[in-house]
Amino acid sequence: MNHDVIVTCAVTGAGDTVGKHPAIPVTPRQIADAAIEAACAGATVVHCHVRNPDTGKPSRDPKLYRELVDRIRSSGVDMILNLTAGMGGDLEIGAGEKPMEFGPGTDLVGGLERLIHVEELLPEICTLDCGTLNFGDGDYIYVSTPAQLRAGARRIQELGVKPELEVFDTGHLWFAKQLLKEGLLDDAPLFQLCLGIPWGAPADTTTMKAMVDNLPPGANWASFGIGRMQMPMVAQAVLLGGNVRVGLEDNLYLDRGVFASNGSLVERAIDLVQKLGARTLTPEEGRQKLGLKKRG
Repeated sequence: MNHDVIVTCAVTGAGDTVGKHPAIPVTPRQIADAAIEAACAGATVVHCHVRNPDTGKPSRDPKLYRELVDRIRSSGVDMILNLTAGMGGDLEIGAGEKPMEFGPGTDLVGGLERLIHVEELLPEICTLDCGTLNFGDGDYIYVSTPAQLRAGARRIQELGVKPELEVFDTGHLWFAKQLLKEGLLDDAPLFQLCLGIPWGAPADTTTMKAMVDNLPPGANWASFGIGRMQMPMVAQAVLLGGNVRVGLEDNLYLDRGVFASNGSLVERAIDLVQKLGARTLTPEEGRQKLGLKKRG
């Protein structure tokens, strides 16, 4: 069991959740306010995407990231900042017998272009999605090839940013360990076990434990489940020795029929952690645990 727990809040994500919840953060101001709300509720880390302010669709625009980070850093509220570097891996295969006629959801760029905002803003953590995945029931694939991952890991290492290794299936964990073996990751690596996303690893005890049992020695790790499995996976991660993640990126509801806020999800997770006999870490304690230096 982990008695000193880092709580990450993923405040908005890139999913098609605008319109499914009355207060999904969309603009840089809204996303920054959501991050500040989460930190004030007790989150150790905030994980941020940006969206197109006009459409609510996911975006890679460095200007939006710049405004977001400026607002967070000027707020005076301490938090460990974790920016996604996963955007730019979207491939919508053409329907039926025309797979090469890629759909409008395609946004596919190389591993280094996915890091432009990270190079400029130097967050303490950025994500590295460790493999390709059939994402949902349609023709959408998230693409992250071994060559792209090696290039991205090398650049993140050069920047001195801590990569959070996003693992959506067991093969992703296998490849992340290969990056460590090749010297493209520094000790101690940080893993995020992402469970319940169709069609990756399911959100259940057996799967989480199998992944945890295959982590490299000395690794720091967290896990999350999506939807109604969010809080059960909080408890399971703590019991297996890990850290936790909650937030509107992964789950829109606090209870059945009751919309959540990022702050309410953080508060619920902290209450659960404390009821298990553990405590949650402050941002400064989280930096010490993960070997980070405060930026900004």
